[in-house]
Amino acid sequence: MRRGDVVYVELPYPAERGSREQAGRRPAIAVLSATSPVRNPMVMVVPITSQLSALRFPHVIQVQPSKENGLTETSILLVFQLRALDKNRLRNVMGHLEDEHITKLDIELRRLLGL
Repeated sequence: MRRGDVVYVELPYPAERGSREQAGRRPAIAVLSATSPVRNPMVMVVPITSQLSALRFPHVIQVQPSKENGLTETSILLVFQLRALDKNRLRNVMGHLEDEHITKLDIELRRLLGL
C-alpha cells in the first residue's frame, strides 16, 4: 500500500448512538508517509462518502470517479475525519488518487492540523 491509495476499510462503529463518525465498510484514502516505519501497525486514513451533503463541512474535497481512483460515483474526502486505523482493518486497494487531488488533500491536511 502506498500514500494516496484508495482502499476499502472497516471503520469501527462508535460506542454512542447518534455519532457522526463514519463507520462500517467504506473507501478511504491512505495518507501515510512514504517514510513511515514498515513495522508501524497503524495507518492514517481519510474516510470517503458519496453523500454530497457532506460538502457543507469544512476540510472536504470532492472527487469525480475515474479508472485510476477506482471510485464509482462522485465522492467526498472527509479530511476532517482523519483517523488512525490498525492495518488489520484494511481490505483491498481499489485505485490511486490522482496527483491533483493528492495536492489538494495535502493542503487540507495542513489547514486541518494548523501546519
